[in-house]
Amino acid sequence: MREETKKLVDQRLARIEGQVRAVRRLVEEDRYCVDVVRQVQAARAALASMETLIVEDHVDTCVEQALTNGSIDERREKVNELVGILSGKKK
Repeated sequence: MREETKKLVDQRLARIEGQVRAVRRLVEEDRYCVDVVRQVQAARAALASMETLIVEDHVDTCVEQALTNGSIDERREKVNELVGILSGKKK
């Protein structure tokens, strides 16, 4: 992972941690359910955004490396990894 991506991921993780703490606080305070759900949705959206950032970095680094310099088996492996990630399949 590139250093710039690591910094961005770290910043987003800090924000997500804050959102998760907010969910906990809302539940502890017995707040309105819709408010809790909205905070959960915000955290989920932040995670999805961070996931996209990581996948894009992976394509720009690891996948590109395999496609330009790797063997056919390495290329196939990287493509299969991406298909698995994008389709939500677990290894």
